[in-house]
Amino acid sequence: MNRSYAPTRLRERLARALTRPGRPVPLLDELVRIETDPAYRALFFAQLDAALDERHAAAQTAAVAEIEAAAERLRALIRSPGDRP
Repeated sequence: MNRSYAPTRLRERLARALTRPGRPVPLLDELVRIETDPAYRALFFAQLDAALDERHAAAQTAAVAEIEAAAERLRALIRSPGDRP
């Protein structure tokens, strides 16, 4: 993990944990449990890592799709420069 990225990831983890819908546990109780229960903290951070990795992968996939679409538009312009869409 990139250390310069760590504070941002921690903020994202906490924000996500604090805004989960349908959580019956009051926010302060959740934070206390994260801080005091090592097993729960490990599970909590593992789930957050997985969610962030999934979000990152989705963002990368979307960026690749945008780049591929732009490349296809450029190819179309090169093949027929007079016929603009």
